[in-house]
Amino acid sequence: MSMTLEQTETRSTAVWEQACALADLEPSWGEAVLLRMKQIALFKVSPKEIYAVCHRDPQTDAYVMARGIIGSKGERPTIASPLLKEVYDLGTGECFSDPALHLKTFRTRVVGGFIEIEFE
Repeated sequence: MSMTLEQTETRSTAVWEQACALADLEPSWGEAVLLRMKQIALFKVSPKEIYAVCHRDPQTDAYVMARGIIGSKGERPTIASPLLKEVYDLGTGECFSDPALHLKTFRTRVVGGFIEIEFE
């Protein structure tokens, strides 16, 4: 697979930060972490599906997304805001109930039993 110089530069600026142990998360329950001065909500949908999104609710600006309700829309895992119940795709941040809203997402990986989050 070939990459352009722009893609190479983008990849080289990415940094992975350790958030917590995989065992610290309960299935379908959110936890908030503070990394790089950002509040992030983590969700373990299954042992191999870990999602990270901004903890700030795009509609209300309240830091509450880790307390949202996990669900799905077809095959897509979702999180519903605990305040006004907007539903977001956990993978893309797309809001199903209001296309003007978007929830920032972060890539995750598990290394040595610990969850890492990618920052640009």
